[in-house]
Amino acid sequence: MDRTYNKHEKLKSQKLIEKLFTEGKSVSAYPLRLVFMETTFDDNVPIKTGVSASKRHFKKAVDRNRIKRLMREAYRLNKTIYFNNITTSYALMILYIGNSKPTYQQTEQSMNKLFKKFTNATSKETNNEKTT
Repeated sequence: MDRTYNKHEKLKSQKLIEKLFTEGKSVSAYPLRLVFMETTFDDNVPIKTGVSASKRHFKKAVDRNRIKRLMREAYRLNKTIYFNNITTSYALMILYIGNSKPTYQQTEQSMNKLFKKFTNATSKETNNEKTT
């Protein structure tokens, strides 16, 4: 897995996003929340990811876009560490749930905590499936 965030890695399907929020599971590492769901993709991509910032907390589009840019960059740089050995496909949505503008360092630290929780949650699920 390379350190890029190309078009085919982005979560864009409205149907899949709606299904993700209704049926998906989530983990949180304040101020980030990750909603995930196991799925399959036609283009053999292991993970498709989307990012979002709340319009309720950040009225100006400039602020929301900056937060999303920070989250995408933190994801791009850290995805190889956590998702390199992944065997199943996942749809991920990373949400910024805080109400203050973050710095890049804060975003990256929260992203690392979030990915650790995600890997723990998915490994527990696979262990439970193997035992039953």
